[in-house]
Amino acid sequence: MKETTATPGRHETAVSQVPKREGVIKEAIGLTDVKTLRARARQGIEDGAMTAGYKAKVETVINLLNEALATEIVCVLRYRCHYFTATGISSLSVKGEFLEHANEEQAHADQLAERIVQLGGEPNLSPDGLLSRSHSEYVEGESLVEMITEDLIAERIAIDSYREVVTYVGTDDPTTRRILEGILAQEEEHAEDLVSLLKVLSHPAHDSGR
Repeated sequence: MKETTATPGRHETAVSQVPKREGVIKEAIGLTDVKTLRARARQGIEDGAMTAGYKAKVETVINLLNEALATEIVCVLRYRCHYFTATGISSLSVKGEFLEHANEEQAHADQLAERIVQLGGEPNLSPDGLLSRSHSEYVEGESLVEMITEDLIAERIAIDSYREVVTYVGTDDPTTRRILEGILAQEEEHAEDLVSLLKVLSHPAHDSGR
């Protein structure tokens, strides 16, 4: 009896060509094929989230994040100082704003420190050289208006700093960029809050406090 060799049907042939076709499509649009992704993930596994696909200069990014971390810590200290030392009738409502901003700046610092660790670096939390690493200054201010003004200046410095770092990181480190963009948005909100407070306090009916 003559043996017959089964020929693959159209459906089986089409299925076998799917991976090849997908590989061609991914290559055409600049994506890495699945086989390469799997092999690459097994290399340097101890690096955790730091895969071979990371494109940014990690040491530079870590340095920039540590500068931002120092800036946030200085802002926390300044806001808390203002919260505890502000006096006068007008300070009652403003103190709550100072404390809220201080807590949010602390949350920013925590986010930055966590990202630094994810990138294989160490968050610089040493008080030595803190002000030299920080982009903003630590100015307490005498009156309530001076306190708010100094906080506003610091927020404006942070806003410009974050905008520049976001631009530098670009698409090379999307996770860091997303973190920085979230912090930037909140710093902009802080600046608007402080401008509103200054407008209210500039009204003659308000006591400028300390």
